[in-house]
Amino acid sequence: MSALADKAIVKKELLYEVAGRNKYHVNNKHDDKYSPLPPSKIVQRAEELVGREVLYKLTTENCEHFVNELRYGVSRSDQVRDAVAAVSITGVVGLAVLGFIGIMASRNKRQKQ
Repeated sequence: MSALADKAIVKKELLYEVAGRNKYHVNNKHDDKYSPLPPSKIVQRAEELVGREVLYKLTTENCEHFVNELRYGVSRSDQVRDAVAAVSITGVVGLAVLGFIGIMASRNKRQKQ
């Protein structure tokens, strides 16, 4: 499955086969904000989806959205939120720098006249 695809197949695989030698950790960081569903319900919901084709969109329906929907019943992705915020901040800073350069160039031009 590619980040450019718009669909994915839900698979059931052992964690060590997926992670390989890469480090990983369980991230239940939203437990303080949302009540997690009972583990049996999470597993049941996940197993019902195995083999199914689901929509995949990097910004609205990615793997983080998927697991949060299973665990909390809430589809959300902090990765997407953080990326959008970073792009917004970068854009604002970029515009401010361009504005500053424009002001300095204008002053320099007036001083030369």
